[in-house]
Amino acid sequence: MQHLLALFDLDNTLVDRRGTLADWAAEFTTRHGLEDEEQAYVLGMVAERAYPCTFDAIRTRYRLPTSTEDLWRAYCTDIAALVSCPAEVLDGLDELRVAGWRVGVATNGAMDIQRAKLRATGIAERVDGVFVSEEADARKPQTRHFALAAARCGAVLGDGGWMVGDNPVNDIGGGRSAGLRTIWIGNDRSWSADDPEPDHTVPHACAAIDLLLLHSSDHTRTTT
Repeated sequence: MQHLLALFDLDNTLVDRRGTLADWAAEFTTRHGLEDEEQAYVLGMVAERAYPCTFDAIRTRYRLPTSTEDLWRAYCTDIAALVSCPAEVLDGLDELRVAGWRVGVATNGAMDIQRAKLRATGIAERVDGVFVSEEADARKPQTRHFALAAARCGAVLGDGGWMVGDNPVNDIGGGRSAGLRTIWIGNDRSWSADDPEPDHTVPHACAAIDLLLLHSSDHTRTTT
């Protein structure tokens, strides 16, 4: 039996990274005695991606006595405690696997923080494989990233599959270049006319999972 492959982005696809970071920035500035207006700067520093070097810059700016390593470890712990994945999304991942899908997470970022979020939310237990860009210096939208993510799920890109994510370039453009069909998580945004459109646009991960389950039902009917 050939398994269908579904790769999911993590941040702002399976979990709400933006909301989590806003809560963390408020706690961070309070904890370190910074002025309220510094929240915007701190949030901006981690908004795209956060690595230990990010906290070296924050430490230097505010002359914090805490070491860079301790700031980074605290960040990973704090974010893992704040982040969550909706129960219906977790259930949906289980449903996909029961329906015969190989399910994986393909995410850019630092291994420490991404793995911590996957464990804390319960996503790690509900997927066949995970690939984080820092593990092999292969970032989306590079095709190698998707190939490694597929391999973690026991699949190969040549067999086809789907990429689900919120980033038009990294997830949708990269997924398409890797030979995958794509589902864009719009998050109340409109697709840019300058970019080739995804195969489907949905408002959230649950809707993407429903589409994939419908596809697997159609696939079963056409192959039996």
